[in-house]
Amino acid sequence: MATFTDWDIVRNLLLAARWTLLLSLTAFFGGVLVTLPLLLLRLTKRVWPLRLIRLYTELFQGTPLLMQLFLAFFGLGLFGINVSPWVAAALALTLFTSAFLVDIWYASVQALPKGQWEASRCLGLTFWQTLSRVVAPQAMRIAIAPTVGFSVQVIKGTALASIIGFVELTKAGTMLNNVTYQPFEVFGLVALGYFLMCYPLSYYSHYLERKFNAAHHH
Repeated sequence: MATFTDWDIVRNLLLAARWTLLLSLTAFFGGVLVTLPLLLLRLTKRVWPLRLIRLYTELFQGTPLLMQLFLAFFGLGLFGINVSPWVAAALALTLFTSAFLVDIWYASVQALPKGQWEASRCLGLTFWQTLSRVVAPQAMRIAIAPTVGFSVQVIKGTALASIIGFVELTKAGTMLNNVTYQPFEVFGLVALGYFLMCYPLSYYSHYLERKFNAAHHH
């Protein structure tokens, strides 16, 4: 049996952590791209788009991410579309991310005083001008803290991609443990890896929240 030194274990986990970060970034930026058109549709307040978006958000928020990953990986196979674990994980996590971001961002827009829309209309601005020049810059300030906070959930969510065979940090830890039989050391390092990725984001999110609240109360 091949013997693994502590450095071998750390090196293998670091290589896998790159995939965790890459999957997190793909899911997050993919989620942003999906969220923007959904948010615009929701702001137009038309009945059918509103119903469809509500169904979409309830579906992805109300079902386990694990099930969504299974469906993306095995479900597409039923239609003759063979996808790699990477593509399935990126797709499922992108849709999962967008379902939460559309709620976070919509709430941020709704948090602004209603008078701003009316005042802009009185000034002769169109819906799009009001949104881009008046509403969006202010809503972004409100949305940034919960958005950064949610990115932590995305990183944790990537751990479930190990179930469909995508080799990220959790999967690499399981494989290393099967070879080394050192669960405490291997999974201790896996946990440390997630902590080092998530803690700065959590801290930054709380810092932004405090800063925003302080500015809001002055």
